[in-house]
Amino acid sequence: MARIFGHIYGQPVGSTYENRRALRNAGVHAPLRAGISGTGNDGADSIVVSGGYVDDKDYGDTIVYTGHGGRDSDTGRQVRDQELSDPGNAGLVRAGLEGLHVRVVRGRNPDSPYAPSSGLRYDGLFRVESYGAKVGIDGFRIWQFTLVKIPDEAPTTATPPPLQSTIDTDTNGPGPASVTETVIQRIVRSSKVVQQVKAWYCHECQVCGLAIEVAGGLYSEGAHIQALGSPHHGPDVVENVLCLCPNDHVRFDNGAIYLSNDLKVIDARTDQITGALTVNRSHRIDPQYVANHRARWTTGTGRE
Repeated sequence: MARIFGHIYGQPVGSTYENRRALRNAGVHAPLRAGISGTGNDGADSIVVSGGYVDDKDYGDTIVYTGHGGRDSDTGRQVRDQELSDPGNAGLVRAGLEGLHVRVVRGRNPDSPYAPSSGLRYDGLFRVESYGAKVGIDGFRIWQFTLVKIPDEAPTTATPPPLQSTIDTDTNGPGPASVTETVIQRIVRSSKVVQQVKAWYCHECQVCGLAIEVAGGLYSEGAHIQALGSPHHGPDVVENVLCLCPNDHVRFDNGAIYLSNDLKVIDARTDQITGALTVNRSHRIDPQYVANHRARWTTGTGRE
């Protein structure tokens, strides 16, 4: 079955399930035992939070989730180091790198005020904000993932965990940073489109050929040729997306480089060709989007 990143049809937030079998039958979380559904290649599409790891922290809209591996099934304690190469852990890394939405299911946990009193409950979509390793309570290395609830979902709790500031911006001494509530409008982008383009190039930048390796795998960014949203209104399709490293993504989005009709890379400062864009034979780049990007930054004076 294809992995679905997002809500499952017919399973709204707040749906409850008697056991893991019912959860699997509903398509919300496939594994019957594992807490993470995912792989390093695909990404993680769902997790179950049930207090199985002593280092877990559940703040409602923010969850510090301990990765898979190294736990004694009888005692529930950590008995060996965790590895980031574990499929579930690698899946959460990939979800973070690609911005994939992860379904969060909470199971019964007497120690958590956010857990159901019995069975399991689907609590909506979260994103992997960050991850890292540390020595856990039991003295072994664990990998932990901070997941944050997607903003347009109904909140699980109105009170976020306290955040301490290490920067003194007050003459009376250091203290908590001030918090301002804002409303952010975001363009919804198709992760499938960007993932497909990245897969064609194995995360190698089409401009410079660089593939950035981070803990958990390779990293690249999907860059839209004709920008999305007003006033540019570029479409979210593979013909309008490039696979770039972060540096060249910034350069391209800000007009420091642009493309000629024959997909040569042009340095906007010198108007000189610096190389040719790498193009996979399966990737058909629409010349109109290229022309629109060039016109935006060169006002018609750039090389065609």
